[in-house]
Amino acid sequence: MTRRLVTWAALGAAMLVSAAASAAEKYDIDASHSSVLFRIKHLDVTWFYGRFNDIRGAVTIDKDKPDAGAVSVEIAARSVDTGNKKRDDHLRGPDFFNVKQFPKLSFKSTSVKAVGDDELEVTGDLTCHGVTKPITIRLVKTGEGKSPFGDFRAGWETKFTIQRSEFGITYSPKALSENIDVIVSIEGVRK
Repeated sequence: MTRRLVTWAALGAAMLVSAAASAAEKYDIDASHSSVLFRIKHLDVTWFYGRFNDIRGAVTIDKDKPDAGAVSVEIAARSVDTGNKKRDDHLRGPDFFNVKQFPKLSFKSTSVKAVGDDELEVTGDLTCHGVTKPITIRLVKTGEGKSPFGDFRAGWETKFTIQRSEFGITYSPKALSENIDVIVSIEGVRK
């Protein structure tokens, strides 16, 4: 009788551990349906917009234990795109992103906490131009559901502002604003 009780208790504990482990959902970023956009003021007159076209990473969400979540994003700096080849080449050079020396921009979370049903406060390390700085962002769920391709997808968006000089990008301070506004929209495919 005791042996049977111990067996059932061990089986029950294993099922609880399995259920707890399966509560976290990992989503791989779908690069073709995700965006990294930025804007910077030119000559203090107008906003100028650009984007990065190569984004990779993952988002892990645990609805029961939000602090177990994680966000990891990697962007190829060479993928900067403003719609003008000459300007894009300049942005890839040493005055701005210096892609030969610093080929990637990245964000890796260090903590995640729920601040609402569909909103997370994510603190992490943002690396740009070889400089890493801690930032905190609000990650808002934009939707989720089964796709016509048979997989399950979810989306999130965040908006934040960085000061470019903090990342060692100081070219032409009279022509370009210190602040760069960033919008990241992620579509993830659940694994």
